[in-house]
Amino acid sequence: MDRISALRNVEEALSDFEAGESDLAATEQRVVTVLRTYATDFEGEDGLRAYQATGAGRAHGLVVVAESESDARERIADLLDERPDHIDADISPV
Repeated sequence: MDRISALRNVEEALSDFEAGESDLAATEQRVVTVLRTYATDFEGEDGLRAYQATGAGRAHGLVVVAESESDARERIADLLDERPDHIDADISPV
């Protein structure tokens, strides 16, 4: 899914919500699904790609866009306000 398609899908979800055709929970689910689909299909310029953290810690499930696994670990550490070597998670391409 490209960016334009993702934005259109989010816009449709919001329009349905505003029209009363969808409740908040359903709208949230639609938007999350669009974002997850976009992230898993993401292939950016300059070698960027999506990486996901898996494990038992706070990082589990986080997805970031980075140039490498080590850059992804640093981005995740920044999000969690921790040091990269303290992140107890495996980082792998999505």
